[in-house]
Amino acid sequence: MIVTKKALPRRTVLRGIGATIALPFLDAMVPALTATARTAANPVPRLGFVYAPNGMFLPNFHPVGPGGRGYAITPILKPLEAYRDQMVVISGLSNSGVVSPNEGGGVHTRAHGGWLSGVLPKRTEGADIRVGKTVDQYAADVLGAETSLRSLELTTESNFTVGNCENGYSCTYQNSTSWRTPTTPLPHERDPRVVFQRLFGDGGSVEARLAEMQTDRSILDSVTESIGRIERRLGLRDRSAVEEYLDAVREIERRIQRAEGSNASNPLPTVAQPAGVPEEYDDHITLLFDLLVLAYQADVTRVSCTQMARELSGRTYPNIGVPESHHGVSHHQLDPHNIEQYTKINTHHMSLFARLIEKMHNTPDGDGTLLDHTIMLYGTGMGDGDHHTPYNLPITLVGGGCGQLAGGRHMQYELNTPFMNLGVTLLDKVGVHVDRISDSTGLLEDL
Repeated sequence: MIVTKKALPRRTVLRGIGATIALPFLDAMVPALTATARTAANPVPRLGFVYAPNGMFLPNFHPVGPGGRGYAITPILKPLEAYRDQMVVISGLSNSGVVSPNEGGGVHTRAHGGWLSGVLPKRTEGADIRVGKTVDQYAADVLGAETSLRSLELTTESNFTVGNCENGYSCTYQNSTSWRTPTTPLPHERDPRVVFQRLFGDGGSVEARLAEMQTDRSILDSVTESIGRIERRLGLRDRSAVEEYLDAVREIERRIQRAEGSNASNPLPTVAQPAGVPEEYDDHITLLFDLLVLAYQADVTRVSCTQMARELSGRTYPNIGVPESHHGVSHHQLDPHNIEQYTKINTHHMSLFARLIEKMHNTPDGDGTLLDHTIMLYGTGMGDGDHHTPYNLPITLVGGGCGQLAGGRHMQYELNTPFMNLGVTLLDKVGVHVDRISDSTGLLEDL
């Protein structure tokens, strides 16, 4: 509370405090020097999630049989066949926590909104949105503590859709796959140029980043002085809020120090700044994936979440012979033509993901590759798009997770095993221990 006769407008506080230390600066710093030295013998784990909309045609995804190592690659998984030894295909998991038999429509929104939390989104078109903290953000609490970017959220879609997107559900539930808290969705960025600037600044070189950090340091010094003057005009509650803000400023200073110390041993890769959003979908998602690899490689972040497209996507794919809407053919009703077109889209998305995996496999990291030290989960919020239910979800894990994930397997679990069991298991494999998320009942011990 401000106790002076003349109130301090919030705009003044933002201009005097917040705008001079804009969030992009926090996100654009170079990799932090970790508390535990990053060496070939002690690589850091990364965790990533890739979301595809509108479910899949499950008979063309799930391998047949009881599971094990001798499974046959299915049509949708074919693009990943070269990485079979580092891939785990999972069947039988369901996200029952997002099911609401009493709410009628809105199934796409519920399936996506609660995909990584297992929580049923609150039905609202207003600001009182609520769902659950997502698995990736539990990971970011720990893995993001020593990197300059806590987590990275990417999408191919516009991120400013507002209002009612499906049967009384706010568009926010489709815009954001990641939620830092039950009421705090994280915006996903679609513009590769903006992503680049968040990761590396305008320069994209060690020299440019060091110069920018020196500027940032002087800004922090001046802002601290300004805050000191403002504090004298504030009441107790507002002073407490400013102290929290100053704690954030001090954290920035610590990150600058770690970043300066790490440049000699962990310099940024040479990168070119993207011009903007490519016109073609394939070029767009490929560029976003390339930036993700750079972010992992430079240790700018260790946690990511990417949308191949927003849930309910009606995108067409004439370049692969699918002029029909993705959402339309997902309502296949067992029509052979629709199934063929639906499968083409599912497989094409998987092929674009496979290119990301290939690049990670070809990127050295310590005594192995980036793929060796990462676990990437590719999946959907619904099972079969025609059924609109989150049962028997299609799930693919790729990567070694610093030796924590053995590939070459098809894991067949009892139908309706909680998907959140996988969530807590993946967290455990990257050193993040959470007792329970939503309807989880324990770890998948054999994974």
